[in-house]
Amino acid sequence: MAEQMSRRAAIGIGAAAAALVATPGGAAAAPGTSGGAAPSGHDAAQALIRRTYRQQKARAGGAWRSHVAMVDDSGALRTVVADDVDRVTHGYSVQKLAVAVAVMDKIDRGELALGQRLDLTGDIILGGSGIYFLHTVWGDEITVANFLTAMLLVSDNTSVRMCGRVVPALEINEILAAKGFTHTRVEPVANPNRFFLGVTTPRETHDLLWRLATKTLLSTRSCDFLLGILRWVNGYHDGIRRDMSSAERSRVATKYGADYDESGAARHEAGIMFDATGAPTLTYAFFADSLGDLDNYGGTHPAVRAHATLGRVMFDAVGPVTNRAARARHSVNRFRPVNGG
Repeated sequence: MAEQMSRRAAIGIGAAAAALVATPGGAAAAPGTSGGAAPSGHDAAQALIRRTYRQQKARAGGAWRSHVAMVDDSGALRTVVADDVDRVTHGYSVQKLAVAVAVMDKIDRGELALGQRLDLTGDIILGGSGIYFLHTVWGDEITVANFLTAMLLVSDNTSVRMCGRVVPALEINEILAAKGFTHTRVEPVANPNRFFLGVTTPRETHDLLWRLATKTLLSTRSCDFLLGILRWVNGYHDGIRRDMSSAERSRVATKYGADYDESGAARHEAGIMFDATGAPTLTYAFFADSLGDLDNYGGTHPAVRAHATLGRVMFDAVGPVTNRAARARHSVNRFRPVNGG
């Protein structure tokens, strides 16, 4: 959606950046600037993101592995935050992005279609996040497009099993390997059509997101399909997109993941921010585990609060940036409520 940055947001990022430069003991000068020289607006925005990340990570606790990258004034993508970016970690529901990519790859090769129908039977239903288990009765025939939308928009767990019916676990891993991902894998089980969601790294998640946004990961049509779901305003709002208007939210494609293991809770979120022209401008991949508040999956979890704070700061940073060099852009329709009829 094309939307100009609000005057309030523009003033906010300028004031915050200026305060960062002026504050003694603040973040170190951005790369490429001398210690005594005020950084440019872009460098100050990057410094503010790094400072906010350090503060929020310390406040939330746990072990964080993160990657943030942002285009500079020339349109080149520059790393802003690189924190243990090659650590292999359980991606939990963020991995549904990789699963969806594998399904779309098979569609691009003509071996599957978005309109292909599969039966949704009671024996495949999984609880947890999602919508299908809420039906209480089953027997529908649903399209591939249907369960991919449910998997990415509301993180439906049954959809993962539906994906496994059309792209088995070993084939998913083969597709990901062929696309250059070394660590991003699902975990096969005895049933070849089922799997655990597996592992990834912040760097590979960033690469997947950037290639999706620049439409080099899949066909243009397939990238647009996935981005349209991830950017839609009915998706996840507790984290990065919490403190944004509906119009601002539609400029952010995001995927959340949460679970726990013996080390504690995990709260992850990864996505892409677009400028007002629809050009990809910033990617983020935040993986945090060994956290407390194990059973809190809401917006008050400390790591989710951290995501919300980071989301506002990052969005305000990209507000004044226009990626004029972008070769690929993406837009979504403006949200308009419909009162039946």
